[in-house]
Amino acid sequence: MELQERMFGELTDKTLFEQAKAYAFAYMDQVPEMRVFPSKTSLEAMNIFDEALPVEPVAAKTVLQQLHEYGGPGTIAQTAGRYFGFVNGGAVPVSLGAKWLADVWDQCGGLYLTSPVNAKLESVCERWLKDIFDLPKQTVAGFVSGTSMANLCGIAAARFHLLQNLGWDVNEMGLNGAPPLRILAHDQVHASVKKTLTMLGYGNKNIEWLPSDAEGRLVLEKMPPLDSSCLVLLQAGNANTGSFDHFDAICQKAEEVGAWVHIDGAFGLWAAASKSLSYLTKGMQKASSWAVDGHKTLNTPYDSGIILCRYPDALISALQATGEYILYSNQRDPLLYTTELSKRSRAIELWATMKYLGTSGIDTMVTNFHHRALQLAEGLAENGFKIINEVVFNQVLVGTESDDTTKSIIGRIQESGECWVGGSVWQQKTVIRVSVCSWATTEKDIERTIAAFVKAKKEVALETKNGKTF
Repeated sequence: MELQERMFGELTDKTLFEQAKAYAFAYMDQVPEMRVFPSKTSLEAMNIFDEALPVEPVAAKTVLQQLHEYGGPGTIAQTAGRYFGFVNGGAVPVSLGAKWLADVWDQCGGLYLTSPVNAKLESVCERWLKDIFDLPKQTVAGFVSGTSMANLCGIAAARFHLLQNLGWDVNEMGLNGAPPLRILAHDQVHASVKKTLTMLGYGNKNIEWLPSDAEGRLVLEKMPPLDSSCLVLLQAGNANTGSFDHFDAICQKAEEVGAWVHIDGAFGLWAAASKSLSYLTKGMQKASSWAVDGHKTLNTPYDSGIILCRYPDALISALQATGEYILYSNQRDPLLYTTELSKRSRAIELWATMKYLGTSGIDTMVTNFHHRALQLAEGLAENGFKIINEVVFNQVLVGTESDDTTKSIIGRIQESGECWVGGSVWQQKTVIRVSVCSWATTEKDIERTIAAFVKAKKEVALETKNGKTF
């Protein structure tokens, strides 16, 4: 009882939470100018966490203090404006506030009976998302951890639907002896899609791999005839170039024969919310399912993935859950649309973000990512860097005269702490991959990033001249 009384005391006097708030505010104040990636000293200092699990309880104040002193300096400055390594997004301030509140509520979002507020806000978010993306009225949404899980849900629904149309109930009969499905994907499909296909029992040799063009889009002329056994995998936003597949033409062909089109739109689907960029997603409404993240382009906190499906029965059947103890209601029961029974109530901060921004705010934020990406591409080109891709959205691929030089420049930039960019390989060449996806990225941030590129390039050139390597 002593431990229980101690915890009740901490809950009552609020000192613990005031301490956490103070640490959080201190981090917010310093993050705009802190190193984007932790220093070597900060990384080594985290070795303090390598200890045996204490036998006796430790003071709450000590626990939080250790996190603040050694954990904070070991973080990525993702909520600032100069982290471009992955499409990780930032966090709109209101979304952080909503998540703080939701964390205190600690709602299990699986059923209406375990969280009426989450179920209600999921319904609202579903309706708003359908409006933003102009999706069919019957479309339903499931709120999952990220696009990897959303892809799994969408492809599982496709499998159920297509096999059902071929007279096979996969839930009852399994896959042994099932009619074969044709799965079509181009060679630039995202790694999470390949992983999902493997998890669902479809190996690489079962995929009809199609060629992509120089920007990573499926070559329309190479699309074979489709039929009602086909699952076509497309993407809104190539992970390297940011390019978009030709949704209108491909979806039309699929619709005519009863094929299923799934669009992996982790960050790119949000282009539909921008008046000036929505042309990139033309025709995507004709697809069967869509996967998208809130924590990327919409800048909600982690984690916030969404599966959208125009065939509710297929999604629910593919993700079925039964059990005497599962008490369904006559309201929305979120677990019907996801793989999880117990799940975080993600809709709370998603609702807060969309409510706060409104359609015009979402348009402005998404469009600004494109403007900052263009600013970066133009500035780097003026300083002798090669811009490899057509900057249609928020991705910029940068190259130099050789792979070795490119790798050295990446290392220099990362080591500087001024900004953080990642490396990739595009058409057998090493490239610098820049993803602009935080609301906090300003014109000044881009100018500082360009300066960091230029400085790194000069340092590498000097070392090369002197016969040294980074």
